Amino acid sequence: MHSQDRPKVLEHVAGNVRALRQKIGLSQEALAIASGVSRRMIINIETGDANVSLATLDRLAEAMGVRFSDIVLAPQAADPTRIEAVAWAGQKPESQGMLLSSFPAHTEVEVWRWSLGPGETYYPTVHDAAWTETVYVLEGTLKILWDDAERLVTAGDFHAYNCERLRRYVNEGDGVLRMIRTLAH
Repeated sequence: MHSQDRPKVLEHVAGNVRALRQKIGLSQEALAIASGVSRRMIINIETGDANVSLATLDRLAEAMGVRFSDIVLAPQAADPTRIEAVAWAGQKPESQGMLLSSFPAHTEVEVWRWSLGPGETYYPTVHDAAWTETVYVLEGTLKILWDDAERLVTAGDFHAYNCERLRRYVNEGDGVLRMIRTLAH
């Protein structure tokens, strides 16, 4: 893979790894020892000269005590839960893995395949502030209603939010709404 073919998720890695490492006061050598990644590779990552694997980024994140998303997220990102960057690209253009969202989970992650028939409404459980949820719509349009807000999520899009407020999911369409729900605690 040539540098111009580098997955978009790697765009901010060089600056983020350097800034995070310096913030916690680690030298490149100390990070190499803590992560098991060679100092030469860390130098290359920080200068943007390395096509680094996702597994290596995971090891660096763990060694620095940060999340994977902290390493790949654009520094000026308005919504840190919404990453939307290609993290893996296969040989064919339609083969890719896109990191959509990331948030910390301390004890549990639930992944649900969900569907709502036309006109159906579902009231998800309200959890405490430690729970977050991401819905990814596969087919149809999901309307999420809170007391004071509304969000439409169309097929191919997602929304991530905290689960502590009463909300409801509505399918106002004529067809079946299909989505993936991920709850994390």
